[in-house]
Amino acid sequence: MNERQRMLAGKLTNPRDPELLDRQRLAHRLCKQYNDTFDDEDDKRHALLKQLLPHTTGRIYFQGPIFFDYGDHTTIGERFYGNTNITILDSGPVTIGHDVLFGPNVTLVTPMHPLRYQDRNFVPDPTLPGKEYAKAITIESNCWLASNVTVIGGVTIGNGSVIGAGSVVTRDIPANSLAVGNPCRVIRQITAADDIRLKRELF
Repeated sequence: MNERQRMLAGKLTNPRDPELLDRQRLAHRLCKQYNDTFDDEDDKRHALLKQLLPHTTGRIYFQGPIFFDYGDHTTIGERFYGNTNITILDSGPVTIGHDVLFGPNVTLVTPMHPLRYQDRNFVPDPTLPGKEYAKAITIESNCWLASNVTVIGGVTIGNGSVIGAGSVVTRDIPANSLAVGNPCRVIRQITAADDIRLKRELF
């Protein structure tokens, strides 16, 4: 197993591996180039996202700025919208379904580090194959993550769920749930009673 395979498999990895570093530097460069574009430079933005996110072929939109660690470890479905300042640290696989909305300042973080500083410090240790590992994140289709949401590695957010502003998601969220808080907890299910057409005061 090479270091990229180890990383994607959730094994201890050396993130300073030359192949990983090369991809990281390219991803960071592409993010910077994207962040320097204007809203109406559609062709330029599309070309940059095609390089940054090669496993994503759908219609997606990022307001920018954006930051990805690798890009090619992330898959995004159709009709994705990301508001300003999206950060995706995709050491591990990140899978985002169709029709997903991200509010401003959403962060997905897959990298994990040892709890003991002796295992975490940047000191060579021949007994460890690396100092970092990753846990995958899955955001299923039809989800809305409101502003300032952070999702921790190892989490799946089920289809149709809404995560309230400022939440830190540390555990799986079932489908069709309204969940809020730090740590994020389900407060109720989303039902037909939430149909926006029933809120006549908005019309």
